[in-house]
Amino acid sequence: MQPCHRRAFLLSGTSALLTACHATGGKSSFPVTKGGNGNLGTLVDPFIGTGGHGHTYPGASVPFGMVQVSPDTDNTRWDSVSGYHIDDPTMLGFSHTHLSGTGVGDMLDVLLRPGQGRVTLDPGSLMHPQGSYRARFRHEDEQAEPGYYRVRWPDEGIVSELTATGRAGMQRYHFERDGEAFVLLDFTHGIRTDHNRPTRVHDASLCWSGALLSGSRMVSEWASGREICFALEFSPAPHHVAFFVDDQPAADGTTTVSGTSLKAVCHFGRARDIITRTGISSVDVNGAKHNLATEITDWDFDGVRARARAEWESYLQRIGISGATSHQHRIMRTAMYHALLGPTRINDCDGRYRGLDRQVHTLPPGRKDAYSTYSIWDTYRAEHPLLTLLCPERVPDIVQSLVEMMKQSGGQVPVWPLQDVDTQCMTGYHAASVVSEAANKGFGGIEYAAAWRAIRRRAFASTDGGMGEYRHRGWIPADRVGESTSRTVEYSFDDWAAAQLATRNGARADARTLLARCHSYRNLYDSHTGFIRPRLASGRWAEPFSANEMGHSGQWRDYTESNPWQATLLAQHDVYGMMDMMGGEGKFLSFLDGIFAANPALPPDAPPDISGQMGQYAHGNEPSHHIAYLYAYAGRPWQTQDRVRMIQTQLYAPRPDGMAGNEDVGQMSAWFILSALGFYPVDPTTGIYVFGSPLFTYMHLQTTGPRALIIEAPGASDTRRFIRGVSWNGQPWTKSWISHQQLANGGVLHFDMADEPNYTFGKEHKDRPPSLGRT
Repeated sequence: MQPCHRRAFLLSGTSALLTACHATGGKSSFPVTKGGNGNLGTLVDPFIGTGGHGHTYPGASVPFGMVQVSPDTDNTRWDSVSGYHIDDPTMLGFSHTHLSGTGVGDMLDVLLRPGQGRVTLDPGSLMHPQGSYRARFRHEDEQAEPGYYRVRWPDEGIVSELTATGRAGMQRYHFERDGEAFVLLDFTHGIRTDHNRPTRVHDASLCWSGALLSGSRMVSEWASGREICFALEFSPAPHHVAFFVDDQPAADGTTTVSGTSLKAVCHFGRARDIITRTGISSVDVNGAKHNLATEITDWDFDGVRARARAEWESYLQRIGISGATSHQHRIMRTAMYHALLGPTRINDCDGRYRGLDRQVHTLPPGRKDAYSTYSIWDTYRAEHPLLTLLCPERVPDIVQSLVEMMKQSGGQVPVWPLQDVDTQCMTGYHAASVVSEAANKGFGGIEYAAAWRAIRRRAFASTDGGMGEYRHRGWIPADRVGESTSRTVEYSFDDWAAAQLATRNGARADARTLLARCHSYRNLYDSHTGFIRPRLASGRWAEPFSANEMGHSGQWRDYTESNPWQATLLAQHDVYGMMDMMGGEGKFLSFLDGIFAANPALPPDAPPDISGQMGQYAHGNEPSHHIAYLYAYAGRPWQTQDRVRMIQTQLYAPRPDGMAGNEDVGQMSAWFILSALGFYPVDPTTGIYVFGSPLFTYMHLQTTGPRALIIEAPGASDTRRFIRGVSWNGQPWTKSWISHQQLANGGVLHFDMADEPNYTFGKEHKDRPPSLGRT
C-alpha cells in the first residue's frame, strides 16, 4: 500500500499573508507566573498559526476535547484544512469538529449558519461568494481566547459567540436588526479533498422530534467511512423546521429525511437572540443526546464559557514562567494551548466509543477516556514526551488507546488514527516509539504485552510499505517502493523502539534481531557523496542525485517530506553510529554545520511546508526537529545552545503566520515548549533530554513527584544564550543531558547563563548524551 501523501491534498487558493495581525511587541510587562491564580488565558492567541501553513483554527475547545466549535472560511484548499485561514474574507458558518494544524483535512461536521430574511442554500466558494450564504467579516470584529470565539458580520449585523465542553458545543447569536431569524444546518458541509466535487457524504439522516434536531452521517474523505452523530437544541425553540434533500424542499410536515445531501432551516420569527447547544458522538444519536444532557444542563452560555476558561487555566498553570519578552510569553502560552488540543477524546460520557473495528466498545473499569487524532509521525518526537511531563495522568489512557486500536484491528499498528478510522497516513510505525517511551518511563495501566504482539507482527511479518524488502535486503529499493529512503531510516528507528519492548517482554532473540537491524539505515549511506540516498533493486545508486532533491524520478519521491540533508541525520536513535558512518566526529560536525549553511534552494516540486529554513535545516517539517541538538553528542553543546536559540527567536512569532510549518496536532508547539524549558528528547524512547538554551529566567512545573520541578536560568536572554554551567539540586552537574525520571521526581535545575560559550561544558565523552547504549 502506498502511503497517504499529505501534500497530495494540496489544493489551489489565495496565498497573501497578513503578517501583522494580532501581533504584540516590546519587553515583558507581565507578572511572574509561577502557577498562581493569574488569568494566563489572556496570553493565549488562538490566531497564531491560522496564517501561513500553520493550519490551526481559532475556535472554542477544551483540553483534549471531542468538540471544536470554530468558524469555517473555506473547505476546499490545503491551507484551509482546519476550516479557517486568516487570508479569507468570507465565512460560511460554524461547525463542531476541526483538526489542529494537520497536513491533510477532514471533519467540519454539523455546520450552523445564523441569518435573517431570505434563505440561501448555496455555500458558494471563496472566489465566487456572490449569491451564497457566505458572510463577509473583518478581523477587527473577531475575538478568540481559550474556550471562546466571537465574530460580528458587519453586513448583516449578526454577532456570533462560540464555546464548548468536552463533548458538546454552544453557540449564541445576537441579531442587531429586526427581521425574521433562521439557523441553517448544512449537513453536506465538510472538507473537500477534491475541490471539484462535493464532500463525500453517505447514509445521512436528519430528524426533528419535539424540540430536538438530530442526525447522523458517514463521511468518506481522508478518514474514509468516518461516522458522526449529533443532537441539537435551541432556545427559543424554532416555530418551524424545513428540510431539504438535494437542495429541494421536502413535503410540509416532514420530520425525517435521509440521503447524501441534506439541509435543514430552523425558523424563529422575529427573535433577537438564539442559543444552540449541540452534543456530538461517533457512536450513535443516543450517545450525542446523552453527552449533551450530561455536559450542558441549562442555557447559561456565559457559565459554560467560564468553565471552559477555568479548565484551560488549570492546565496553563502547570508551567509557571518569568523573564523573556512579551512576545515569548505569548508564544509559550499559545504553544501550551495548541499542544493540549490533542489527542482528542472519542468516548461518550457513558464510556462507549467506536473502535477501529467499527464496533462499539465500552471502557473497562479504571479507564477514564479513549483517544484518537494521533499524528504520530509528527508527535512521537516531542508532543508525546511533553505530555509525560505536563499531563502524566493522561498518558496511560493515551497510550492504552493505541494498544486497543492494535487489538481491534487484528494486530495492525496504528499510523494516523482519526475517530474510528486509521488513515495509515505517513511512513513508519512510530506507535512503537510512543509505547516504548511509556514503558521506559514507568507508566502503568498499559497492556505492553499486547502492544508487543502487534508490533512484533509489523516488524517480522508485515510486507506493507516495503517491510518485506527491508527485512530481506536491509534497505528498500527506490524503484519498487515510494519514499524508500525515508522508510528505511524510519524503520531502523522503529526497530530500536521495538527491541526495547521485546526485551521488556522477554523476547530476547527478537530483541537481538531488531538491535542488529536498527543499523540498517547505513546501507543507504554513500560515502562518495556523504549522504543517505536511494538505491535501486540492482544495488546501484539511483541517478540523478542532488542533495536538495525529493527524488530521483517523476514517479514518486524517495524521501518523506524531506531531502538528503535531513534524511542523513534521521537516525536519531544511533547518533554515534551516524558519526562512525560519516567517518568520525569531525566529519559529523562538518555535516551539521553544512546543513545550516547550505543554499536553502528547493526544487519546484518540494512540499510547501518544507519551510522555516536555515540553510537546508527546515523547521517547518519534523525530520529536522532534533538536528540542532546533535552537536551535544559531538561534545559541542554550545553550538546546540546557539542553534536552538536562533530557531526559538527566528522561527516562532506571535502572529497568524508565526509558525514555520503545520502545527501537526501539537508537535510544532511541543518543540518550542520543551526547548524553552531548556531540553529536548532526541530519542524519545530512552527518557533522555539533551540540554539546549532555556528561554525564561524562571520556570516552575507541577510534577507527580514529591516536589515541583524548578528550572532557573538567571539572566537568560537572546544574547545570554549559552550555558556556563549547570547544577541539579544544588550539586554541580557536568552532563549535557538529564533523565526524565529526575525531572519527573522534581528538584531544582539551575542553568548558569552567559553571553559567551563555555567550550568545556559537556565536552568530555562521559558527559555526552547516551545513544543506543553508547557515549
